[in-house]
Amino acid sequence: MNTETVAAKRDSLRALIRSHKRWDATFGVLGLLAMMVGVLTLAALFTGMAIDGIPRLSAEFFTSFPSRRASQAGILSAWIGSALVMLVTAFFAVPVGIAGAVYLEEYAKKNWLTDVIEINITNLAGVPSIVYGLLALGLFVYSFGFGQSILTAGLTLALLILPIVIVTTREALRAIPQHVREGAYACGATQWQVVQHHLLPYSTPGILTGVIIALSRAIGETAPIITIGALTFIAFLPPVPFAGEPAAGAFDWLFSPFTVMPIQIFNWTSRPDPAFHQNAAAASFVLVFMTLGMNALAIWLRYRMRKNIKW
Repeated sequence: MNTETVAAKRDSLRALIRSHKRWDATFGVLGLLAMMVGVLTLAALFTGMAIDGIPRLSAEFFTSFPSRRASQAGILSAWIGSALVMLVTAFFAVPVGIAGAVYLEEYAKKNWLTDVIEINITNLAGVPSIVYGLLALGLFVYSFGFGQSILTAGLTLALLILPIVIVTTREALRAIPQHVREGAYACGATQWQVVQHHLLPYSTPGILTGVIIALSRAIGETAPIITIGALTFIAFLPPVPFAGEPAAGAFDWLFSPFTVMPIQIFNWTSRPDPAFHQNAAAASFVLVFMTLGMNALAIWLRYRMRKNIKW
């Protein structure tokens, strides 16, 4: 091979590298532009909502019931309803989701039945939320007789986020190196001891992240809550356990009518009075802030717990 042939191949290779670098740079610029479109759109919407809603925020706004007068309306029943529904949702979804993920990842045999279960769980994570509302309407409201209550709403949202909790928990368990399991078994630990003392503590940051992200999705859901009959206007709170005359039971609040933040926002935006639209913007700002706060908490917990883990 002569010198001219070598030089020609070298020039050809350099031209090919330059071409690939140009395509890489082009793709990087396009990706940056696409990201900025989404970020700037979100920032513009959030800024407009904040400008309209922040002047309406006050202590009275959080401690007042909805009213036909926009200046006197508040979100007391809505944010308390959202908090109670999320409490029921977390109570049912988190233990069941984590237990199901541990079983599928550590105990279940790898066969066709397990494959079918895994495929269905993955598919359920993408089912539209209105389908869960229709399921809950027939199952919890009519079949079980729970009525249009906080318990029904919590169970509905628990079903909605259960696949997300299972999938994220399994991913957190898979991230643990196999030598952790092998070392524990070599020391004589049982399978449950390995799960209890090694796998769950090491995977807790990832599990908590998945749980809080799932709850962040649930807190903003509207379609299934409307389907099961959430009230659009409610001027009372669920009964406080052991309070009142006669005294309420410990779990009477579970069967109380309710409303939540998205329903209250929907009610205000459907009214023609611009003052109610300002109330809706303020409530939306609070809801977005709650969601961002939950995601920030997930990031902080993940950072703190990963920092303390020692392999």
